[in-house]
Amino acid sequence: MIVRFGFVAMSVLLDNASPSRTMTYATFSKLDDREAALRRLERIAEDNLRTTLRLMRHCVGHDVFVYRMTSKIIPLATHDALKDWNPYPPLEQAFAEIGQYAKEKGMRLSFHPDHFCVFSTPRPEVLAKSKEDLEYHVRMLEHMGLDESAKCNIHVGGAYGDKPASAERFVQQFGQLDNRIRNRVTLENDDKTFTVRETLGAAEAVGTPMVLDIHHHAVNDGGETDSTLYGELWPRILRTWTGPDGQPLALPPKLHVSSPKSERDPRGHADNVDVGPLLRFLRETAGSIDQLDVMIEAKQKDAALLQLMADMRQLEAEGAGIRVINGGSIEIT
Repeated sequence: MIVRFGFVAMSVLLDNASPSRTMTYATFSKLDDREAALRRLERIAEDNLRTTLRLMRHCVGHDVFVYRMTSKIIPLATHDALKDWNPYPPLEQAFAEIGQYAKEKGMRLSFHPDHFCVFSTPRPEVLAKSKEDLEYHVRMLEHMGLDESAKCNIHVGGAYGDKPASAERFVQQFGQLDNRIRNRVTLENDDKTFTVRETLGAAEAVGTPMVLDIHHHAVNDGGETDSTLYGELWPRILRTWTGPDGQPLALPPKLHVSSPKSERDPRGHADNVDVGPLLRFLRETAGSIDQLDVMIEAKQKDAALLQLMADMRQLEAEGAGIRVINGGSIEIT
């Protein structure tokens, strides 16, 4: 099994490389010339897109071809007071350059909308904002010229005092979205509410691929045993990554990995990734698929990925059944 690693949004190794520069609405509203203020927002967004491209080049320089972009590329893009603003025309070239580079290099790009993007909500106004937020992310991918293999990853949402009812509400409300949006989404288990089994049930019901987060599972396992995780749930997760004809989708399944920050904060993310639990999972699942993409969710971002690859090279030297392919990929032998 070939395993490619990626990281999230920011770099701790590059200077002046934030793709999330912003302007608050308080600052925006104090500017006397609204049109000039909008142009300023567009310049910030263009800088964020240029920085995103710089980060992608940084990825490729280290043989990393899996990358999650920040959601904060366009400041105030979904603010209620700016609904008449269309920021995309002046940003077309910058968006297109990202998409072209990703296609040329074979990069897998994704977004992870923030936690307030929830489709299990009982509140109509929250549902409306969730739809708007997901539309914003999908629209950016479309302006990059990327096909439906570029996804937006979300969680089921809150339980609101009745988890089964909330799961049913998610299925109903998510199911009402246009295919243009639905086909861009993956669904991930979370660390407090919806377990792997529960998330998988929702993903199967709406026909959406599921992303397994093994750290979230460790702290919210729903009483599952290793036997059910590897023997039942993982094969079902893999089937969510196939089309109606049973053939694999154009992209491999994705895994999220991180390590607990501490015993007192088991849900928080540590600076780096403990290779032990990850390697165990990879060995248990190695015969199930040919390729797996792994998103590292560690505080040290790209530095954590490089440290993990150093750990993998050490394990390879020790004869641990690993072959390091390049700076961002391994093979489980």
